[in-house]
Amino acid sequence: MEKDPAQQLAEQDLKRLETRIEELIRTVERLKEENRSLRAKQEALNAERARLIERNDLARSRVEAMINRLKAMEQPA
Repeated sequence: MEKDPAQQLAEQDLKRLETRIEELIRTVERLKEENRSLRAKQEALNAERARLIERNDLARSRVEAMINRLKAMEQPA
């Protein structure tokens, strides 16, 4: 028994919908993985930034200490 044209059309629409849903699922999975990767990179960059800020603060303190020692050396005893 052959299917009527309306039923064939409905099946084609259903197949297209199924294909589109599968594509969307793959896209969602890809975006989830990309999001995980970007979050990991962001955490690494934040940690590196914190280390650099700490090193900068340490260098600033050392330079200030050297300047203070030089100024003290210039003072007449």
